[in-house]
Amino acid sequence: MLTTRYVTGAPNWLDLGTPDIDGAASFYGGLFGWQFQPGGPEVGGYGLFQLEGRTAAGGMQTTPEQGPPSWTVYFQTPDADATAKAAEQAHGSVLMQPMDVMELGRMAILADQAGVSFGIWQPGANKGLDVVREPGSLCWLELYTPDLPAAAGFYNAVFGWETSAVTFAGETYTTVHPLGTEPDAMFGGMVPLEDDPTKAEAGAWLPYFEVPDADAVVGAAQERGGTVRLPATDLENVGRIAELADPYGARFAVIKSAPPQT
Repeated sequence: MLTTRYVTGAPNWLDLGTPDIDGAASFYGGLFGWQFQPGGPEVGGYGLFQLEGRTAAGGMQTTPEQGPPSWTVYFQTPDADATAKAAEQAHGSVLMQPMDVMELGRMAILADQAGVSFGIWQPGANKGLDVVREPGSLCWLELYTPDLPAAAGFYNAVFGWETSAVTFAGETYTTVHPLGTEPDAMFGGMVPLEDDPTKAEAGAWLPYFEVPDADAVVGAAQERGGTVRLPATDLENVGRIAELADPYGARFAVIKSAPPQT
């Protein structure tokens, strides 16, 4: 499970690139109760989405030249430069070279063998998100990929991720967890792009946010100009999920998790 006791290869940060940070702050504030704390010019206006004073995500206003509106997930590394090099050696690419973010940490933006982008974060003063798995915070990740075995091999080479096969509803689902941890430390899954119920045309990392009521969040998203990509749907022993896009096109999902099985 996701935890703020971050280890190498685990997701430790998440941020939004959007053409309208004020509009996005209003949208996500209405869904998750976030408050946006903008940063100063020294960080280019990059700010923090906070949940009761704890950081749940980051965000900044971006231009079309910086790419389409999207959520980017970051994974922990002890050495951003070495991880970037490992990604290239595994047939991925470096989209943004490793760089220091003041004393906060060192980051880079990479792409896997299929071109799906993600970030890496080498912690400095900023160790990562303050809150996960609670309502209004990140609780799961899914990678939609055109080649699941190739993706598993890539992320194993870069982070050492291990995979497990989980069966539910008669289907096999591939989960991932950090090197040296048990399968119950899984934080995400990999899904063949052909099995994406929303029929997206390109692979992507999709963040899931925990919510107390998936249907209510879907309604709130629509009222605020968002788009429903997958209506609220029950998954046995998993929970009730929905996939959405904010008014600017950034994709994300929400889940009301099922109670733990005893």
